[in-house]
Amino acid sequence: MLPTTCWADLADRRVGLWGLGTEGAANLAMMRSLGNEPVIVADDPAPHPHETVLATGSGGLEALMACDVVVKSPGISRYRSDVDVLTDAGVLVVGGLGLWLAGADPSRVLGVTGTKGKSTTTAIAAHVASGLGLRVFAGGNLGTPPWDPAPGDQPASDDDIDLWVIEISSYQAADSMVAPGVVAVTSLSPDHLPWHGGDIATYYRDKLSLCTHHGAHLTIASSVSAELVAHSHLLGPNVQWVDDTTYDPTWAQGLGLRGGHNLVNANIARAALVAMGVPGADDDHAVTAAAAGFAGLESRLSHVATVDGVEFIDDGLSTNVLPTLAALDAMAGRRVALIAGGSDRGLDYRMLGSALAHRPEPTAVFTVYTTGPAIAGATRSALASHPDGTVEVVECDDLTAAVGAAWRWARPDGVVLLSPAAASFDAFDDYRHRSAVFAQAIEALATHQ
Repeated sequence: MLPTTCWADLADRRVGLWGLGTEGAANLAMMRSLGNEPVIVADDPAPHPHETVLATGSGGLEALMACDVVVKSPGISRYRSDVDVLTDAGVLVVGGLGLWLAGADPSRVLGVTGTKGKSTTTAIAAHVASGLGLRVFAGGNLGTPPWDPAPGDQPASDDDIDLWVIEISSYQAADSMVAPGVVAVTSLSPDHLPWHGGDIATYYRDKLSLCTHHGAHLTIASSVSAELVAHSHLLGPNVQWVDDTTYDPTWAQGLGLRGGHNLVNANIARAALVAMGVPGADDDHAVTAAAAGFAGLESRLSHVATVDGVEFIDDGLSTNVLPTLAALDAMAGRRVALIAGGSDRGLDYRMLGSALAHRPEPTAVFTVYTTGPAIAGATRSALASHPDGTVEVVECDDLTAAVGAAWRWARPDGVVLLSPAAASFDAFDDYRHRSAVFAQAIEALATHQ
């Protein structure tokens, strides 16, 4: 159990920062705003010309053991043996978001989590709340950590923010012991299993832990997610279920989002704003006006280009089977060439293979990278038990090759859908890098067709 320590409590403590990625950099800025110069440790420290960074395996762990508190980055699993070494030595190991939540007013914080859909739901809630006249901060796992000071400044405060909409990952939730007043949960399916000790039950417990932490009083959850319904005992005593019929769907048309799953996400966002007492959130006319002009998220069912009648859609944020299935549903009635595959996180691709094999429209899957063979194998296995299936399976060397092959297959009027059902880190820096290579390959097609 983690005590409810907040950032302000660290001003006079011996503090170690473990990890120096995006959130680690925010942690360092926050410590320095408190007048505290921490020890900095990273597993594989890149050169930092202005910082002294110790390697975990070369004296860094020993330096952390001399601290009172270690603030770790989310990518460092709480289930690592060296975390156990620190906690067994009496060192408090915490996460930045947990520290921030411990000092925040929970009645003004909306936490959004879920295996997939949380980024879209966070963005919708922030956009609609802003349209209804509130001063909104949107961040967390999506974008800027709420405790991150601007250069030479202090973090945003309750004096200039009416509503905090914070996307929270399973990593961040596992490092927190307090929660926002309202927690929205969009979906549940296996993901990030290596971080959570390779165990689905542990991942589910960690992902949903905010729903029962101190401060939480209501969970808004998707009744469309079968796994959420099956694990309702982890959602706390007060649950409001939401689906695509909770509100008249016309209110969300101005968001311009594809697919029924995004209507569910929009309704979850709206229900959470209503529960938090946001003025106008329960008024159809007011929220319809507030929804207009939503820009959406990059790499989330985003139109990239049309080349020789073939539409290219970037859904690169789909790093799990669940959102890729939703993306295929959003393409109902259309001829689809799916590009899928990426780094391996222990996911089971049988459900994706079955969905492809049972798709009534002409479909092909072009598989790439580490999980490509597993996706191809799952699809072929599904075809073996579904003799009427017509999906084609094409294994490709890389994304650029897949784009060209998928375009040739999809002509003259089909869709090439990049929805990998896997993370990007085996071949790319991140999903943005993958999307950039996708766009470059499309541009090359357009230039040379």
